[in-house]
Amino acid sequence: MDSIEKKRMLPTKLKQLRENAGLPQRKLAAALDIDTATYSKIETGKIIPSKGQIIQIANILSESESELLEFWMAEKIALIAESDIELAPAAIKLVGEKLNIE
Repeated sequence: MDSIEKKRMLPTKLKQLRENAGLPQRKLAAALDIDTATYSKIETGKIIPSKGQIIQIANILSESESELLEFWMAEKIALIAESDIELAPAAIKLVGEKLNIE
């Protein structure tokens, strides 16, 4: 696992929630209609689940959809930002201004 994968927020959150629910990966994978290996890649940060999968996971685990979707969006933004870490802070600030958020 490389250092980027270790820093992933969404995989860590998903694993924590699944383990807290006492649900094995294979059962969550089956509920999502994906194989266990694919779900494992989600929890290790090798792939990012779709928005629909995040909503399904939230429902399966009885967790907040909005909170998991925030983690999902943050993960996607972080991946883009990591491609040019020097430009990322200014770009994120511009996005905040465009969306009128601070």
